[in-house]
Amino acid sequence: MENITGVILAGGAARRMGGKDKGLLIFKRQPLFMHVVNRFAPQVSALLISANRHQDIYAQSGYPCIADTLNGFQGPLAGMLSGLAQSENEWVAFSSCDSPCIPLHFVRDLWLGKGNAAACWLRSSQRDHPVFCLLNRQLLPSLQAYLDSGERRVLQFLRQHGKSVSVEYPEQAFVNINTEQELKAFEEIR
Repeated sequence: MENITGVILAGGAARRMGGKDKGLLIFKRQPLFMHVVNRFAPQVSALLISANRHQDIYAQSGYPCIADTLNGFQGPLAGMLSGLAQSENEWVAFSSCDSPCIPLHFVRDLWLGKGNAAACWLRSSQRDHPVFCLLNRQLLPSLQAYLDSGERRVLQFLRQHGKSVSVEYPEQAFVNINTEQELKAFEEIR
């Protein structure tokens, strides 16, 4: 999509992964985040990687890296805040770094389904997937105020400013890998 920046959220503390940087774990012979890059980059006009550590390694992918402006691994919304602030485009799409099977057309689906909303996110037949979202940069002050208030719930913020977009992707498209056991199990079935 023209004039949409994509941001891969790779800035978490990965507590359930024992602190290992999830995006850099090897899955099918390449870092997990590269599976996301390969599926996400063709959907957007520019791609950024939001990472709070190992930026030099992420930068080897050829895509610019940005860090959270908030200290202390404050969650996906902190990465979204930085992505909105760093984007040269009015619209920014987001994906997590640990979902190697992201839908190949989710940005288009969000764009077509957003209507007049400043925020939208994917909803499958089973549940909401708020980190797969599209936000307008006009939300930057609202997101900053929300985080300043101490809130960190992604879906709550999105619901205040937009709507879900229902899609019919297989649930496997939204698999996110949070533990080494999940990584091993998912690699065995893929």
